[in-house]
Amino acid sequence: MALNPTPIPRRFEGRSVLVTGAGTGFGAEIAVRAAQEGARVVGVHYRSSKGGAEQTADRVREAGSEPVLLQADIALWPQVAQLADDAFKQLGGVDVLINNVGDVAREQMSWRDITEESVDHVLAVDIKGTMACVHEFGARMLDQGHGSIVNIGSTVIVRGSARAPQYAAAKYGLLGLTKSYAQAFAPTVRVNVFAPGFIETDATLGREDWKSGRGDQLRKLTPMGRIPGPAELAGTALFLATDDAFHMTGGYMVADGGYNMVGA
Repeated sequence: MALNPTPIPRRFEGRSVLVTGAGTGFGAEIAVRAAQEGARVVGVHYRSSKGGAEQTADRVREAGSEPVLLQADIALWPQVAQLADDAFKQLGGVDVLINNVGDVAREQMSWRDITEESVDHVLAVDIKGTMACVHEFGARMLDQGHGSIVNIGSTVIVRGSARAPQYAAAKYGLLGLTKSYAQAFAPTVRVNVFAPGFIETDATLGREDWKSGRGDQLRKLTPMGRIPGPAELAGTALFLATDDAFHMTGGYMVADGGYNMVGA
């Protein structure tokens, strides 16, 4: 007999949550889920997709939270510092930061197509940009006396990526900066990595390799038998920022349907 759907918990009552890259895809769903879970205010960060961010803000408002739109290019450290200043002021402090922004070099279908420009951009966004966010927001969280940071990683580090080595390298680097700041900020601020497997965002579904059979192949190789959409994993990503994860820092949590079976 099928179980009844589990009610959405209210794990962020009265708290402020900022999600980077919340104009589209996974980031948008995390922002909406935070609102559904009772966040009093949700920061919706975007770089260029203002229209998408405004749509996310509307959904956040419908879910009962106050949205605050914040624009910055996280590949530029001074803009991240300004973003942190603006967020702490406009959100009345930041309890939770979800670093979702990342570049997967989606248009690259083979390692043979790699360019120095792509390498520079992916590393600038995925490593330097995330590091800047952790550094700037974490320092301010230390001053306020509490906080939790979740960096969105990837299980690409387990198998690597013949398609885009720069993406795998960047996500592996994410582990190093997470562990470093987790030690630096403990016990006041927790820093963890949430590593989803493949997610069927609109961008993923539009990829040529996905449309020509890659998606079907991966479903067959996944013990759970399916690839989830972004809304299905939003609550899992937020778990690391909840009180239930109070003793987790410097961690790497996987949700990939069993595809990689990562463990000791």
